[in-house]
Amino acid sequence: MHQPRPENPFVHPRLEARDIAFSQPLQWLALAWRDLERCPLVGGVHGLILAVAGGLFSWLYHDHYWWIVALIASCMMIAPLLAVGMYQVSRMLERGEEPTLADAMRVWLCGDLRLVQFGALLALCSLGWLITSALLVHWMMPATVERPLDFLRLVVLQKQFGAFEVWMLLSGFMASQVFASSVVTIPLLLDHPRLGLWQAVGTSWRVVAKNPVAMGMWAMLLCLFTLLGVGSAFLGLLFVVPMLGHASWHAYRDLVAQEEPTP
Repeated sequence: MHQPRPENPFVHPRLEARDIAFSQPLQWLALAWRDLERCPLVGGVHGLILAVAGGLFSWLYHDHYWWIVALIASCMMIAPLLAVGMYQVSRMLERGEEPTLADAMRVWLCGDLRLVQFGALLALCSLGWLITSALLVHWMMPATVERPLDFLRLVVLQKQFGAFEVWMLLSGFMASQVFASSVVTIPLLLDHPRLGLWQAVGTSWRVVAKNPVAMGMWAMLLCLFTLLGVGSAFLGLLFVVPMLGHASWHAYRDLVAQEEPTP
C-alpha cells in the first residue's frame, strides 16, 4: 500500500517503474470507490458535466457517424486530462486533507504549461486517429459512410475480410500508443511541479513495459467502463468518470517508485 510522502517541488525525483500483480487494477477500483464515498460531490460534478455534454452532443449529431466517432475518440484519448480534478482529490485525501470542489477546479485554472502541452498532444492524437480512420474507410469502402448504420452495414457486417479488421488493428495500435504515453503522466505532473513533460512520458512507457500483462488488463477495464458509460446514453459517466479518475491516481502511486534526491 502506498504511503503519503513529503513533497519537495524544487528537485526532480528519481523515478522507477514497480512490478505489480496482475490483479492489482481491481485494487485500484476498490480504492477509487473508497475515495468516491469520502468525497462524492467533486466526482459527481465531473461526471455530470461530461454526461450532459456527451448526451447533448450525441442528441444533436446522432445521425452523423463521424461526429459520433470524434466524440468517442475524444473520450478515450483525452480522458486522462479530463480526470485531473479527480487526481487532485485523491491526492488530498491521501494526505488526510478535506478536498472541495474549488480544490479540484483550481487544477484546471493553474496555468501549468506542461498540462496544456500534453492536452494538445492528446488532442492531436485524437484528430490524427479520426482523419486516418476516415481515409481508411473511404478508401476501402465502395459507398460513403455517413450514418452509424452505414458503418455497421458497410464495414462491420461486410462479407469480405479486410476493412473492419484493418480498422480495428489501426485503432488498437494508435490507442495503445496513447495509453502507454499517458497512463501515469498527468498524475506525475500534478505530483511534481518541476518535473519535465518528457520525463513523465518516459516513466509512463517504462511502467507499461515492465508490467505488460497487468497494464493490458487495466487498459481493457478502462475501455470497458468507458464504453459502458457512453453506451448507457452517457448516464453511466456519472459514476464511471470519478471511479476511473480516482483509480488512475492509485495506479500511479502503485506503479511509480520515487525517491527525492538530496538538493
